[in-house]
Amino acid sequence: MAHDFHFANKLNSQARQSSAERSWSAISRFYDNCKKKIPGKKGYPKFKKNCRSVEYKTTGWKLDLNTRKAITFTDKNNIGRLKLVGTYDLHFYPIELIKRVRLIRRADGYYCQFILSIDVKIDSLPANSLIGLDVGLESFYTDQNGQKIDNPRFLRKGEKKLKKLQRRLSRKKKGSSNRRKARQKLAKAHLKISRQRQDFAVKLARCVIYSNDVIAYEDLRIKNLVKNHCLAKSIKDAAWYQFREWIEYLGEKHGKITVAVAPHYTSQKCSNCGETVKKSLSTRTHICACGCQLDRDENAARNILKIGLSTVGHTGTWLKDSLNALGEDTATFSGAILSKQVTSVNKESPVTATIGA
Repeated sequence: MAHDFHFANKLNSQARQSSAERSWSAISRFYDNCKKKIPGKKGYPKFKKNCRSVEYKTTGWKLDLNTRKAITFTDKNNIGRLKLVGTYDLHFYPIELIKRVRLIRRADGYYCQFILSIDVKIDSLPANSLIGLDVGLESFYTDQNGQKIDNPRFLRKGEKKLKKLQRRLSRKKKGSSNRRKARQKLAKAHLKISRQRQDFAVKLARCVIYSNDVIAYEDLRIKNLVKNHCLAKSIKDAAWYQFREWIEYLGEKHGKITVAVAPHYTSQKCSNCGETVKKSLSTRTHICACGCQLDRDENAARNILKIGLSTVGHTGTWLKDSLNALGEDTATFSGAILSKQVTSVNKESPVTATIGA
């Protein structure tokens, strides 16, 4: 390809390999989904016209060994020397551990990501506490003790500003400098909301992991839930799956047990006697003939915890095996099967700690 296209010839050879591996991974995933007869969309590969990132392997870049605060890209794109601004101290890691370097363009600037081959394990003291989480829209989650965390609704709060910026963008002449500036402001507003969601998910997940030894939560299928067009925007705004990813990632690093349980009938069954009490989504109080009267979400959280305690192991997603904690696409590795690097996994591991009653 480098002989046929000038833009490809300017790029580092290993960067071209990395891009090709991602393309073949998408193709392989599509055919695997077709063979497995997965219902719905199979993920047909699409051409990525506006590529805002490039990934280098072990060549094509050179880190300043003295300060570790600058990086030089040595391919024919003439990127040159870039100053690194951030709080992470790269002196802590040997250069040999850096396996890949990503240069990413976002609405507010360029970012450099370093992917390292390390196994991070954090020793943490037992909290002697268990928790069952039932996520929702009125409250972000409710635990088995009735404690609720408010739903921040970042998109709903910023929707007025987004509409205003979108109207300004639509009035600008296509191709003009003013339209480019208006589009930049709109992109920054969307980026801020995205970062607010991630910051909330990370901080809340860290608090849950630090204060509990076993965390049980529902194994929700978000793509099925958003088929309800009345709640789709609110469900997307809540970002339940992002919170789950960070729970599993931090749980793995801290040696905590995280269990995803089937969500079927967790809200309908009585947590006291086990009888099924059918109720609509608008009914927010669980009332059973046995005398049990609880908030609907608290009852569900108790059922989730009971099911979770009967499940041994750790139920995780692809993020558990990913080198990137920021939720970017899975990197591909040389010598490995491409189709097995980007699909979700569901693994179980033995219990590593004894939890008190």
